[in-house]
Amino acid sequence: MTPIIAFDGVSKWYGNVIGLNKLTLHIPAGVTGLLGPNGAGKSTLLQLATGQLRPSQGTVRVLGQDVWDNPALNRLVGLCPEQDAFYEWMTGHDFVRTCARLSGMSRPEATAAADRAMDQVGMTENMNRAIRGYSKGMRQRTKLAQALVHEPQVLFLDEPLTGTDPVARRDMIEVVRGLAAAGCSVLVSSHVLHEIQALTSRVVLLHRGRLVAEGNVREIRALIDKHPHRIVLVCDKFRDLAAKLSTCPDVDGIKFLDRESGLMVETRQPDTFYARLPALALADGVALREVYSEDDNLEAVFKYLVNK
Repeated sequence: MTPIIAFDGVSKWYGNVIGLNKLTLHIPAGVTGLLGPNGAGKSTLLQLATGQLRPSQGTVRVLGQDVWDNPALNRLVGLCPEQDAFYEWMTGHDFVRTCARLSGMSRPEATAAADRAMDQVGMTENMNRAIRGYSKGMRQRTKLAQALVHEPQVLFLDEPLTGTDPVARRDMIEVVRGLAAAGCSVLVSSHVLHEIQALTSRVVLLHRGRLVAEGNVREIRALIDKHPHRIVLVCDKFRDLAAKLSTCPDVDGIKFLDRESGLMVETRQPDTFYARLPALALADGVALREVYSEDDNLEAVFKYLVNK
């Protein structure tokens, strides 16, 4: 299957600074989260994928086409950049309609498309106000509207949730989910890890211009199970439970959590450990009240990979 976005041996240098270093990455259809600390190369990747930068080495393809010097591809992709770049005197609707015209639509088509896009991002009520009076959240919604006004097949979102309030974040997440359900592929860059996790379980992690990991969050976590998996067990008789667990071959360490009336268990065999929990929960009045693992979330995986 042809990947939607393909980087093959791509490097990008800014003088002596390396933006991306020999990156090979094939991204399939659907929603993919792009993660990494500041300076990891996320913005460079997005700029290369949208034809704003030329790779110093290697090839970049989107929808099977070379990206560089291919203006026709712009009609098939949309970009919501991190930076604001508005004509402040325009209304939001005028701005989005102008972007539609630049994609090749006629005036009536552009007006209708701008109406749809502004409604899609929840800006109908404010679309005839001047952009200079917009809040940060309104500006983010308008940027998203211009990115999807021409109904692209691939959408690139660079930190789309920055500066938005909780309602706007929820709404924009729902918009992205709707686009994905309609067949649009989305690559979204963000520092807000739990919101990426709300959008997709497929992630790409960059660090210092290199690919650190890609795939499903749980699959990535499984690959690093040589790093002990930490599981918290909350119960009243946690000291009795610790005595039982200390004899289990799959338990590598136990730490008492007195404030929570529980234990933190370290194991390199989480599946085996979880399999024994139902019996433990019923044994000798142990009565497990809560079981959870912070290592199953994206933030824990991310911190481990970039700090190891």
